[in-house]
Amino acid sequence: MKITDWPVDERPREKLLKLGPTALSDAELLAIFLRTGIKGLSAVDLARTLLNNFGTLRVLLNASERDFCQVKGLGQAKYVQLQACIEMSKRFFEQKMDKVDTLNSVDQTKTFLLTKLRDQPQEVFAMLLLDSQHRLIKYRPMFYGTIDSASVYPRVLVKQALDDNAAAVILAHNHPSGIAEPSQADQHITQRIIAAMNLVDIKVLDHFVIGDGVAVSFAQRGLL
Repeated sequence: MKITDWPVDERPREKLLKLGPTALSDAELLAIFLRTGIKGLSAVDLARTLLNNFGTLRVLLNASERDFCQVKGLGQAKYVQLQACIEMSKRFFEQKMDKVDTLNSVDQTKTFLLTKLRDQPQEVFAMLLLDSQHRLIKYRPMFYGTIDSASVYPRVLVKQALDDNAAAVILAHNHPSGIAEPSQADQHITQRIIAAMNLVDIKVLDHFVIGDGVAVSFAQRGLL
């Protein structure tokens, strides 16, 4: 049955307009993006098939061009369109982070860093540079490593913080393994960075370890 033959309240587009996007399932949201189905499958049916094939919406959104385009009903044009939507979402969230006092919330900071770091294939060590009111100046990836480790140089971090005229920083790095538990090495380098930043009167507010959907705060763990 075509979606146009469905009751109006069950059609994804009409449902979104009436109830808002949060009322839709992953399949319904994906169907709106797909716009059309294929022979024998409505857009919603195709969306459900895709989610079954990839497992989750997140896995689908992170699929490579090759894997994405191998699915019947998809192609390079849809892949490009999807990547553009994802990037717009990321930039929208970044711009929201420019608001005053945003980084006074640990939960919002975690959400921001998860967006940036959770799907990185290698370890990335980054800094959030903040002004004296803890407003975000800039998010800066600083070091890239292998899947196991990254070399982090405190003096480089200090120089960047001074260049950005930061009054405080938040450190963050991901564990590509998905496990967000801080290691002894993580704790050691954090103390070295704190000592280096103290020399130039820049405060380290926190250090987050980003895993698969989880962000662990050093401050909340009492590790700073």
